[in-house]
Amino acid sequence: MVSKQMARMMKAIGKTFQSGEDLVEVWRKGLNTITAALVLPEDVKTESFDIKGVPAKWISTPETIQERVLYFLHGGGHVSGSIKTHQDFAARLSRVAKARLILIDYRLAPEHPFPAGLEDAVKAYKWLVDDEKIAPKNIIIVGDSAGGNLALTTLLKLKELNVELPAAAVLISPWTDMVGMGESMITKVDVDPFISPIACEYFSQMYARDRDVRNPLISPLYGDLQGLPPLFIQVGTAEVLLDDSIRLAKRAKAIGVEVELDVWEDMIHDFAMFAAVVPESQQGIESIGKFLLKHFS
Repeated sequence: MVSKQMARMMKAIGKTFQSGEDLVEVWRKGLNTITAALVLPEDVKTESFDIKGVPAKWISTPETIQERVLYFLHGGGHVSGSIKTHQDFAARLSRVAKARLILIDYRLAPEHPFPAGLEDAVKAYKWLVDDEKIAPKNIIIVGDSAGGNLALTTLLKLKELNVELPAAAVLISPWTDMVGMGESMITKVDVDPFISPIACEYFSQMYARDRDVRNPLISPLYGDLQGLPPLFIQVGTAEVLLDDSIRLAKRAKAIGVEVELDVWEDMIHDFAMFAAVVPESQQGIESIGKFLLKHFS
């Protein structure tokens, strides 16, 4: 049984994201609409800047330990989302991790298809390490939904480039399989108000264009996960991408990667994003926080 607040959120999401012919425009307007009223607490500090052409923002709270860095890649199907839509979410993660957090506005499809967003994500990580001199052991990469896809593909690309990986990764309802082979893509359609298989297929086409969606840098479920840092994967049972998380956790564990799979009964896609108004969402953030504190310490 979900809370009244979550029930209201699910109803609002269903009205916002499951209507309209132009799915890109629906999602861009939708994410802006559901986050527009969120105001950062007065004790949250922000600083906007630029990383070699990539817009970025530092976020910190009074609890911040300066040497700790969360590197957050926002969700939105690779076609929507921004620093603005995710800064409340980011500030809450910053607080529970006692770390400063960096958000970037990576380039989005369809205007900028693969590999543009991945290039921006890798560029920003290398900037943290090479220019800001932040030790990888003091960085944890975080991503929600398509941002979880991007966080994981960033790890795979960094490994390919022989760049030292961060201490850990947090993947929140990650989209790991753009082929769409998970059983939950069928079994969870009627309970997921946020994501639909139609939207997933359309956004994957916008992002991949003429590339093979089985490319591990597009669908990281099919990549070589050997040598990845500890993973924390949070997912709800009421989402079509449930099996994207379950299969990822199973594959990673099978080759020796440390994995914590955090499954929340009846919770929707990316549920932790709604902590400003939903109690289960704040509990989800606190669950993430325990992992973050453990791996920063």
